Amino acid sequence: MSATLLQFHPKFFLTVAVILSVVLFCALGFWQLDRAAQKRSLADLLENRRSMPPARLDPHSEAFDELEYRRIVAKGRFYPEKQILIENRKHLGKSGFHVVSPLRVEGTDRYLLVNRGWVAAAPDLGAPVVTTPDDVVEVVGEAVIPAPPALDLRSGDVPSEQKRWPFITLDGYAAWSGLPIYPLLLLQSGENEGFVRAWNRPAPNDTMHIGYAIQWFAFALIVLAIWLKLSVVRSQRPEGSQP
Repeated sequence: MSATLLQFHPKFFLTVAVILSVVLFCALGFWQLDRAAQKRSLADLLENRRSMPPARLDPHSEAFDELEYRRIVAKGRFYPEKQILIENRKHLGKSGFHVVSPLRVEGTDRYLLVNRGWVAAAPDLGAPVVTTPDDVVEVVGEAVIPAPPALDLRSGDVPSEQKRWPFITLDGYAAWSGLPIYPLLLLQSGENEGFVRAWNRPAPNDTMHIGYAIQWFAFALIVLAIWLKLSVVRSQRPEGSQP
């Protein structure tokens, strides 16, 4: 008769691969937990700033980071010569444009970009006729910093005469227009004046990142379990023999 012995004999190269894999998976898991914490912080910031009363834009202030996601009030005149249309914007299934107009802030020579809202495209999907007031106006809305899409398929910069853009960035607009602008874009609210102002407001959620973190940690445990199973060797020992 013989007895079955279980012996632990991990293979060197397999062990190295397992250690590297576990370290990688754990690092990815902690990275996702960090991303989740960032999303929670951003959600708290958004909730806090959106609950504040509107702040009047100080023409001479440079504390613009404190205004992002806040409602602000600005007074001035629109400059329609440098107005642009952001194309391919949808509302209730209809194609249209966002109208972005520079507002020369009263008492300064600087301009605040104002997204005045969505307007439907012309019947031929061309640019609509947009009326811009020429008197002093006061605008209210949420201040944001627009970002380009993750994938930009344009072959080059927007031509100087082009006023239909796929998206807007502050640097791109400043270079195109030559205007001194504030580093903010105001999403106008209030009376619609023929515009639709149903803005998609970011709502950060940490659930996805927590799920990814659990997934990476689970991968690390699975790798460890497989390594343990492969490292245990069964051998036969005759009964009565010395261990």
